[in-house]
Amino acid sequence: MSPDFGLLIVGDEILSGKRADKHLPAVVRLLGERGLALSWAQVVGDEPRRITEVLARAFAGSEVVFCCGGIGATPDDHTRQCAAQALGVPLVAHREAQALITERMQDMAHEQGVPFDAMRADNVQRLQMGVLPQGARLIPNPYNKIAGFSCIGAAGAAVHFVPGFPVMAWPMIEWVLENTCARWFHRNPQAEHSVVLHGATESALTPLMQRIEAEHPGVRVFSLPSVDHPVYGAHIELGVKGEAARVPAAWQALLAGLQAQAIALGPQIERRCPSAAP
Repeated sequence: MSPDFGLLIVGDEILSGKRADKHLPAVVRLLGERGLALSWAQVVGDEPRRITEVLARAFAGSEVVFCCGGIGATPDDHTRQCAAQALGVPLVAHREAQALITERMQDMAHEQGVPFDAMRADNVQRLQMGVLPQGARLIPNPYNKIAGFSCIGAAGAAVHFVPGFPVMAWPMIEWVLENTCARWFHRNPQAEHSVVLHGATESALTPLMQRIEAEHPGVRVFSLPSVDHPVYGAHIELGVKGEAARVPAAWQALLAGLQAQAIALGPQIERRCPSAAP
C-alpha cells in the first residue's frame, strides 16, 4: 500500500488573499497522473510557532508531505529553521547546496557583465539558503539551481521542501515523485460511480449510505448536494468510490437500495483514476 500524501503551503500572502494558491490543484494532478492521491492539505502563515507545530506532526507520522514556500533567506522565511526545530537537529551549512548557490551567483554575474564578488553582502546572504537541517538531502531545482531539500522523521515520514514559486516547485515535486515514490505508482487503482438524484434528501439517504460502507470495506459513499448547478439544478450526486475491484459490487448495491426506495435516478457518472486505465 502507498503512504498517505500531504501538502503544506506556507505564506501569509495566501491567507491574506494577496495571492491565490496554485499548488493544491497542481499536486492533485501530479499525484493523480501516477495513480496516487492527496490525503490532506493545509495552509499556514509565516509564523514560526505554527510552522514548527505542523512540521512536528508531519515528522511524527509516516506520510509523504510536500511543503511549499518559506525556504528563502529573507526575514519572513522561516521554514528551514522550523524544520530543524521540529526535527530537533541543528541548522548546518550544506556544502553541495552552497556550491550550487555559488554557481547561480556566478551565472548571474556573468549575465550582468560584472565581476563575481563572493563577499558582497547580498551574495553572503544568498548562501543562507544553503543552511539546512542536519541530514537534509537535496532536491534539484532546474530553474535556478537553488536546491530544495528533504528530511526524514524518526517514524519514517518524508517531508520535501520546495520554493513557493510554481515554476520551481512543480518540477521539483515531480522529481521527488519519480525518484522516491515510483514503487507506489498505479498500485492501487481507484474508481468512482455516482448518480444524480432529484427530490431526495440526505437525511433519508443516510441509512443506505451507512449500510453500503459497512457491507463493502474499502469503499466510501459520498453525497454532494447542489442548489444551483448549471445543468442539473438542485440535486444530490450520490456515489461510491474506492479500490477499482471493490467499487462495482458496492455500486450495484447502492442502485438496488435507491430503487427499493423508489427514488428516481438521473444521469449516471463514472470516473476512473489514471491508475485504473487499461
